[in-house]
Amino acid sequence: MTEFNILSLVFGNCSQYDETGWFTSRVSSMAVAVSVMRYSASAFGFAFDAILDVLSSAIVLWRYSNAAAVHSAHREYIACVILGVIFLLSSVCIVVKAIHDLSTKLLPEVDDFLFSVSILSGILCSILAVLKFMLGKVLTSRALITDGFNSLVGGVMGFSILLSAEVFKHNSAVWYLDGSIGVLIGLTIFAYGVKLLIDMVPRVRQTRHYEMFE
Repeated sequence: MTEFNILSLVFGNCSQYDETGWFTSRVSSMAVAVSVMRYSASAFGFAFDAILDVLSSAIVLWRYSNAAAVHSAHREYIACVILGVIFLLSSVCIVVKAIHDLSTKLLPEVDDFLFSVSILSGILCSILAVLKFMLGKVLTSRALITDGFNSLVGGVMGFSILLSAEVFKHNSAVWYLDGSIGVLIGLTIFAYGVKLLIDMVPRVRQTRHYEMFE
């Protein structure tokens, strides 16, 4: 793929990223409301991940905001560091909420609205994850791949809401599955965020003076 095609691919997808951010922001708002009303750790985790998806997409847009930025390794590493910090903060919120639900033995509950949102978001986030992974591989962009990972987590979490509710419906003794999944997803995001910071912070320092010199 030529440089011109890569640039066209990046900037041609900017409007799609805006539409994705608009959709996920609406979904996250609905999911937060539902998670509060239904006391679902998985729904709360999904809501936070949807918000994180909006932020990560905005950071990727900033990363490729102009043609010169495409070749900036320093800008790439800064974007990854910001994503890493956001991952850590969101994971703490998800884990704290999930542990609270487990300690108070809150039972999962899924209504028609949350059921529809979960299926729609699970499918859409999975598709977006594949597209972002493909684009990230073409551009060798860790920021895009990280954004894809976040979308993948959103898809998994959307389906996990349905899974925990269905299991609880057939076996009420497994009430803790919803909170346990929330803890697992939170720890996964935390681990990815830590790895991202460990990999990228030294590179930000290395490229800062280099690009200033260039």
